[in-house]
This record gives sequence, C-alpha cells and structure tokens, in this order.
Amino acid sequence: MARKDIGVDRAKAATVGPLRGLWPFLRPYRLWVIGALLALTATAALSLSLPLAVRRVVDNFFGESIELVNAYFAGALAIAALLALGTAARYYFVTRLGERVVADIRRAIYDRVIGMSPGFYERLMTGEVLSRLTTDTTVVLSVIGSSVSVALRNVLTLVGGLGLLFWTSPKLTGLVLIGVPFVVVPILTLGRRLRGLSRLSQDRIAESSGRASETLLAAQTVQAYTHEAASRAEFGALTEASFDAAQARIRTRAVMTAIVIFLVFAAIVAVLWIGARDVRDGTMSAGELVQFVIYSVIVAGSVGSLSEIWGELQRAAGATERMNELLTAIDPIEEPAHPRALPSPVKGRIAFEDVTFHYPARPTQSALEGVNLTIAPGETVALVGPSGAGKTTVFQLLMRFFDPDTGRITLDDINIRDLALTDLRRQLALVPQEPVVFATSARENIRFGRPEASDAEVEAAASAAAAHEFISRLPEGYDTHVGERGVMLSGGQRQRLAIARAILRDAPVLLLDEATSALDAESERAVQSAVETLARGRTTLIIAHRLATVKRADRIVVFEEGRIVAEGTHAALVAEGGLYARLARLQFTDGAV
Repeated sequence: MARKDIGVDRAKAATVGPLRGLWPFLRPYRLWVIGALLALTATAALSLSLPLAVRRVVDNFFGESIELVNAYFAGALAIAALLALGTAARYYFVTRLGERVVADIRRAIYDRVIGMSPGFYERLMTGEVLSRLTTDTTVVLSVIGSSVSVALRNVLTLVGGLGLLFWTSPKLTGLVLIGVPFVVVPILTLGRRLRGLSRLSQDRIAESSGRASETLLAAQTVQAYTHEAASRAEFGALTEASFDAAQARIRTRAVMTAIVIFLVFAAIVAVLWIGARDVRDGTMSAGELVQFVIYSVIVAGSVGSLSEIWGELQRAAGATERMNELLTAIDPIEEPAHPRALPSPVKGRIAFEDVTFHYPARPTQSALEGVNLTIAPGETVALVGPSGAGKTTVFQLLMRFFDPDTGRITLDDINIRDLALTDLRRQLALVPQEPVVFATSARENIRFGRPEASDAEVEAAASAAAAHEFISRLPEGYDTHVGERGVMLSGGQRQRLAIARAILRDAPVLLLDEATSALDAESERAVQSAVETLARGRTTLIIAHRLATVKRADRIVVFEEGRIVAEGTHAALVAEGGLYARLARLQFTDGAV
C-alpha cells in the first residue's frame, strides 16, 4: 500500500480495490478463511442440487412407485439438513473472523494514532479519528461478517446456476445470456457514483462526530457562554449534511437495485414464455422446465443480491480507504533508524543551538528565531515573557513533539533527533498549565507517571505534591474515580495530581509550565517546597508567571517574539530595566517590585 498523508486527493475509481488493504489483517486467520470458503462452497453446491431432485419428482411422479417418490423427498430433506449445517458453519466462521479482524484493525489504528505527534492532529480533528476508529470499522465488520460471504455465496450460486442452466437447456440459457450486458452496465455505471457517495457519507459522519466531540469536551464553556443554540445549529447542519449524503447514496442504490431486478426478472419471464411453448411442442419435459425455472430464479436472485452487495462493498471500500489513511499516515516526527544511547545516569545538560521553528499551521510566523540556550545539569531556569513569546514552544521542541526548522537541540550533548523517542521522553517529567486528569482513580492518575510504582510510592508522591490530604478525604480515598477530565476535582486539585505524577516519574529533567498557577497560597507554598526538593540535582525548566517562582530560579531567560532578549538573575534583570522589569512590575507583582 502506498503511504500518504491525511488529506490527499482520493482515488475516484469505481472499484473495491481498497478492500485489499484488509488482507494483512485476514492473513493470520487463513484457516478460518479456508473453513468459511469450504462451508460456502458446500452450501452453494447443496442449494444447486435441490432443483435436480425436483425435476425427477415432477417428471416421474405418475410413473414411479410411491417408495421411489418417498426416496426423492427423503433425499431432498437430507440435502436441506446438510444445507442447514453448512450455513451454520459458514455463519460461525465468517462472523467470528469479522469480529476478530475488526478488533485487530481497531487496535492497529489506536496503536498508530496514539503515537502520532501533535503536528498530525493539526491536520485532523480528534473526533474524525474516533469516527474512523468506530463508525468505519463497524462498516468493515458488516462486510467481513456478512456481505463478503453473501457475495461469494451468490457468485458461486450464479456460476454454478448458469452452468446447470446451460446443461438443462442450452437454447434458453443462450437467451438468458443475451440479457446479461443490460444488467451489468447499470451496475458498473451506478456503482461508480455509489462509491463516491459512500465515501462522502462517511466523511460527513466523521465531520459531525468531530464537532460533537469538540463541543461535548468543552460543554461547560459552551454553556457558560450560552452557545448551546449555535452549537446545536452547527451540529444539526453537519448531521443534515450527513443525512443528505446518505440519502443520495440510498437513492442511487435503490435505483440501481430496481433496474437490475426488473431487467433480470423481465428476462426470466421472456424465457419462461419460450419454455412453455417448447413444453407444448414436446421438445422439453415439464420437469426440465421446472428445473430451468428454479435455476433461473436462483441465478436472478444471485444477480439481484450481488447488485445490492456491490453497494455495501463499495461503502466498505471507502471506509477501508479512510482507515488505511490512518494506518499509513506519515508522522512528521521520524524515529532514528539507529538510535543512540544516552549516558547512564543522564546528567540533564540541555542546549538549543541556533534553533528556528515555525508551527506547521503558521508557516509565516516564527515561534522561535535563532535561539541559543544552554542549561547546565541541575540548573533551574525560568522562562518568562509575554504570551506567544515562545516559552511553551521550548518545551514542545525539547519533548520532540515538533522538530526545529534549523539548528539542533541536545541532551547531554546528543542531538535529540538521534535518540529513540521513548528514551528521550523517559528523561522528562512534564507538568502542563492545563493538567490532564483521566477518568480513572486518583491512584491510577498518579501512577500514570510510572506504571510499575507501588501504592506506597504513589502515596509518597501525593504527599510531596500536597495532594495526600484532599485525596484521603475523597469517598474512596485513592481508589475514588475522579470522572472524565477530573470533573470531580477543583482546578488546584487537578494540578496537584499532575505534580504528583511528575514527582513519581522521577526523571532527570523537569518541565513545569506554571505548575502552581491554580493553587491557593497555602497549597502553593507546600507544592513549591516539594518542587524545590524534587529539583535538587535535576535540570528544571519553569515557565513562570509568578514572582515567587521566578526569584527561586538560578537563571531567568526572557523571551520576546520568539527570541531571547535577556537573561540573568531577577535582581540583575530588574536593574537593567527593559522588558523583564516591565513584566516584573505588571505581571509578577501587580505593579510593584
């Protein structure tokens, strides 16, 4: 499969070619596939044998003994029993295969997207990823677990039925085949449009899912700004667009089905008319005509079913194409082919060497411009500056969520591009300004920093982050579930959980994005003391907005418009005047230093 980025132009061909992308997931279960194919073949063969018994009964009903007639009916009953067993086997193999393959696909997609860098999500909404992970895989499940097996059964029945039709009456079969092009042409013509509409329908569903995800995750903000009506209208418009696309797909498929079924059964009526004349003329027996009629109905039913299934297969092809885009998407951040090993222990020396960077979404605006910054092992450095000056970008680049356009960043004198991402990020502990809390227990939220940590270590980290007291007061203590995004907790409590997580991480480099901004004065003092203890012997970068945090730093680096404009101690920078002195007056101390 060709690799490509999300958002490229998609193929418009009216084929089900993208379904080939499912083969890597089917390959491990070849025995199940073979079992399903054997069951399919057996049931198709048994279905085609029934009209032979019917012909013998019709032709010999008045000429044979009642015992022989009874034997014919007993044989038909035995065939029906075998058909039931074969159908059950087919259902078991195919349904189990579908569930197993779709479970593997969902895991593969999640495994892929959970490791994609933030640059990937600048181009694709999280809700659309979730749509592909759920809606599209459900479509594929329907196809693998039902449509494909039904299609194969109908193909076998069609081919076998045509062969038996020809054996029954070459003349009438020839007349039937004359009508085949009239059936195939609508399938191919309308099928091309159907695939495009199927893809469009899935895209519209993904868009509405993305919008729903975005607004539901920000429900409090939506309600606080009384934006419910506008959000409902926007989601309603997207849902209606999805319905319109689905309606166009359904209309096209209905038209195709009507045309195909009419043409098929019109051909059957014509052939029956000719066959009835042959029976009257004595050139064909009544049993042969009945046999031919049954095979004609079987073949016609197969063609009609295939015309419907073709639409389902094309819809699944569109869904598979969308999933393959995720599975084959190229991450902007590439792992090194031969990663270098960090020294043990890691000292934590960090250097930015002439680093320039533009965010992909803002290619004309520099986030960092020619930044040179060296941080010694164990040094605590505060990054200050107005919003948008580039402070958070320093963290983003150091964690290698993005790569600089020019220049390089090193950890212990090794270019971080040469390190495996897991090795690099294992050396870093981040406390973001907006802490992330998961919908699990308080204990597991802290243990997220180091999954193998013991309960005692978790509680020690919580105590160091001034979180133990409030956690202990929760209904079930550390085992209390804190709700989605920690809705049961206050902003300060969520931040203390995030700090405890970083403390438990015990990494040589700490990244604190104003880690105490949501704390009250008493908690801030307790956490600040814990952070100072934790920072000893560790390299610490702090994005600071409070004077108390800034003063405790060994060095202050001042950013403005992506450049470093000053650095030094608090006292020295205040004495210099300039941007830092102004920030110190306005931002840090409410006007007085």
